Amino acid sequence: MIHAGRLPRLQNKCLAEFRATDRRGRLSHAVNSSPTTFDYRTESRNLAAESKLYRIEIREVGFQVRNWSIPAGRIFGVELRVHLTFFFLLIFVWLTEATAHGPANAGRGLALVGIIFGSVVLHELGHALVSMRAGIPAKAIILLPIGGVTLLDETQRPIEPGMLTWKRDIRIAVAGPVVNILIAVIAGAVLLAVAPQVHLWTKPYVYSGNLPRSLVWSNLGLALFNLLPAYPMDGGRVLRAVFSRRMDSVRATRRAVSIGQAFATLFMLVGMLSNIWFTMIGFFLFVAAQLEERSAVFQSVLETVRLEDIMLTDFATLSPADTLEDALEKAVHSLQDDFPVIRGSDMVGVISKQKILAALRAEGNGYVQAVMNRLFEVAQKKESLASAFRKLTARNLSIIPVVEDERLIGIVTLQNLMHSMALLAESRKLRKAALNS
Repeated sequence: MIHAGRLPRLQNKCLAEFRATDRRGRLSHAVNSSPTTFDYRTESRNLAAESKLYRIEIREVGFQVRNWSIPAGRIFGVELRVHLTFFFLLIFVWLTEATAHGPANAGRGLALVGIIFGSVVLHELGHALVSMRAGIPAKAIILLPIGGVTLLDETQRPIEPGMLTWKRDIRIAVAGPVVNILIAVIAGAVLLAVAPQVHLWTKPYVYSGNLPRSLVWSNLGLALFNLLPAYPMDGGRVLRAVFSRRMDSVRATRRAVSIGQAFATLFMLVGMLSNIWFTMIGFFLFVAAQLEERSAVFQSVLETVRLEDIMLTDFATLSPADTLEDALEKAVHSLQDDFPVIRGSDMVGVISKQKILAALRAEGNGYVQAVMNRLFEVAQKKESLASAFRKLTARNLSIIPVVEDERLIGIVTLQNLMHSMALLAESRKLRKAALNS
């Protein structure tokens, strides 16, 4: 993070302020339209909404499941969310128990769901706490009908030698099942000692009519189910970590995904012959494995593509002496959402279209200098997309200037980053299709 007005030299990836080239960094005065041609008081809300929606889309890339979930609080600093499909499970259990045993027993059925719900939360917290201890923050825990998902902030993943990485991934993966096994062992020991009438070894093991016994066996079943080598289950993640010892992460993920999808197909076939629940579990596993594979490919692209390959070299700038209405007028005629602020040949700040609109609504017309952000990150053109993504997400930024020898040579914004990622993904698909043909 740097502050305008200080000029430390750039060394490797250190932060600094820099001088902009006259060719790319000079302030353009090509737009001379009167600011009265755009009524910011009536149009600004629409532009602000579009900008907000765009930022939400970017943050949720690869985590479509989060868009269908609702917040349910925070535990140890980790956001807890419940997927909307989880409520279908509640309805299904209520109807099943009410039909089979009457409305009085339906409440015990929901209590059983509550036990499983709590066990899944503790399982996912195990993953989250171990990952945070390893330096990878957990962003959210999402509860699904067949289990939970812990969303880790992969952009904050520390760089470690390969040997340490696969061991760390195994520790994170097994943390959840270990929590469930501990709950089952402790609860089972307590019940055998103080409540032998629970009949711990009597079938059915998970049954709404015997909730204490269900607590033990549901946790044991949850642990064993997650240890199946069916990616993205925890056992599958252990398998991928073992594969990654001898191959890159994308190949390791694809191999684990293939095994996981084989298990998913087996579950669906068994479900068609016996229990519909197996079919549903197999379907969710199959889809989740595909999403995980896409996420791994996305992360691989982030690490291999350089900023010089995707940065914008033809971009608009603003001056600190511009009025907010003039700045908005220029923004209307530009596809950019974020702008470097240039004084002479120095970059002194950054400002977003959203911030211009907010300042106009709150205080009326003023100068860019008064509302621009004087703290900003910079990046070298040889840095990877992963590095830029970490800087953007770590401090909730939306623009990173790209420099070379303290000269502004381009910018990377969330807007052009995602457009470039889409084009890169498409070009890779075309090259792969050409090689296969």
